[in-house]
Amino acid sequence: MLAIIGGSGLTRLSTLAIARSEVVPTPYGEASSALLFGQIGGRDAVFLARHGHGHGIPPHRINYRANLWALKERGATAVLAVATVGGIRGVLPGELLLPHQIIDYSHGREATFFDGGDGGVVHVDFTHPYSAALRVKCLAAAAAGGIALTDGGVYGAMSGPRLETVAEIDRMERDGATVVGMTGMPEAVLARELELPYAAIAVVVNHAAGRGDSAAAISMAGIASVLETAMERVRALLERVAPLI
Repeated sequence: MLAIIGGSGLTRLSTLAIARSEVVPTPYGEASSALLFGQIGGRDAVFLARHGHGHGIPPHRINYRANLWALKERGATAVLAVATVGGIRGVLPGELLLPHQIIDYSHGREATFFDGGDGGVVHVDFTHPYSAALRVKCLAAAAAGGIALTDGGVYGAMSGPRLETVAEIDRMERDGATVVGMTGMPEAVLARELELPYAAIAVVVNHAAGRGDSAAAISMAGIASVLETAMERVRALLERVAPLI
């Protein structure tokens, strides 16, 4: 069963024919929202709102472990995560991008299920953080639906909730980051620890600090305007990719 994690601008999935909702207790506390079970594109799917259905949970307060554990516990076999990002280089607001790599700049988050003790010390391979098979299916669905989806990019994960300084974005660009967001980690590695194939659809909603029309400041109104139209294409993409998974 496909799990979809919705971020900013996607707290509800209108294309999901909801059959039931369930609050799933976890050993790690409460998940961000109830899980919504139903069908999309004729296939079983489950939806979780990363920031809560009312978008009230900031990035640094998200219980990533509870979210991934709940999805796995209730039968998810693959995860597609939707996240808004700022464009650092080579991308423009309104683009949909499928990252292939990630750099983790976040801190202070519960970032693993493997905390030692009776479970011992476990190291998971994270050479390629996103599922190649899921990425191929996303690209195929986009091509079939005539939906522009940029293939590849490096996601720089910051802690938030504040936006970045120009100097931080300059450093990230030197490091090779393409886009910057606040929720890509530890979500991706927790999925890997649970052996859940994971891919992310990044929605570029603004130029990162110091770039383009964000040279002086980032416009929240501008972000909201881009989100409104971009999420329509995200929903169309999800409806096309679900039958392939």
